[in-house]
Amino acid sequence: MTKIKIAPTHIEQLRIQLKESLYLDLDDYGLAEQSTGEFNSTYLGVQLNSAFQPIYNVAAEELLFGYEALLRPSLGGELPSSPEFAFSYAEQSGKLVQFDRVCRTLHVLNFRQLYAENGLLFLNVHPKLLAHVDEHGRVFERILHANSVPTSRVVIEINESIIENEKILIDAVENYKDRGYRIAIDNFGKSHSNLSRLWKLSPDFVKLDISLVQGAEHNTKVKKVLPRIIDIIRDIEAEPVIKGIETREQFDIAIASYATLFQGYFLCRPVAAKDVHISGYFKSSTQAAA
Repeated sequence: MTKIKIAPTHIEQLRIQLKESLYLDLDDYGLAEQSTGEFNSTYLGVQLNSAFQPIYNVAAEELLFGYEALLRPSLGGELPSSPEFAFSYAEQSGKLVQFDRVCRTLHVLNFRQLYAENGLLFLNVHPKLLAHVDEHGRVFERILHANSVPTSRVVIEINESIIENEKILIDAVENYKDRGYRIAIDNFGKSHSNLSRLWKLSPDFVKLDISLVQGAEHNTKVKKVLPRIIDIIRDIEAEPVIKGIETREQFDIAIASYATLFQGYFLCRPVAAKDVHISGYFKSSTQAAA
């Protein structure tokens, strides 16, 4: 009697992929597909969900330029926690690498719902894992390849102001670039930001610290300096991103600085992949222009 072969389901295929290429088991990491098609995970007793905040390009016809993936942890699925607490807890448990790995896997799986759009995936990297970029980077590439996401569509965000070892930072950035990733320096403009480092790192994007645009709303000096900072960033052939825009006035200040890439609550809060949309502000502006 001939046996009929039944094709594995989507979730079974994913289980095989993760186990073969990443040595991850869906059961060990509590990775589960929801009815919405999105994934969440429960690891070390913390429930993990992805949220995506759009980055808009006001100079392009395609407004949605990219999406920053953000972790939304909770205890028992009910008590919200912070990413900082979750990563600190994982580090204290000796599971920082595994925790970071499952978070990235989660973000990539959920990014697939946005993949048809012309957008980049912005991912934060934990500063303590930069020194392990060779091993950790290879594993992450398997995650991307298993889900048909090229490294060229991934922007690695690095907060350079909190990294003291310049050699580790430069080596990590060069390693990521060699693998085809794009680089964003995050929170530039904080007290410990280093302009000379910016020249050495030569990133693709520089995300300004939220204190700049928010400070410019109430401080004339900061407002005047902002366009100069934008010019400096473009001088090193990087694209500035003004983030933390929370009011209409801050958005107008950002526009007046001649930047074109914007991110912030005024435009769209971080939401599940299925809920990402064009900002209501842009929709109303388009209708008004018509």
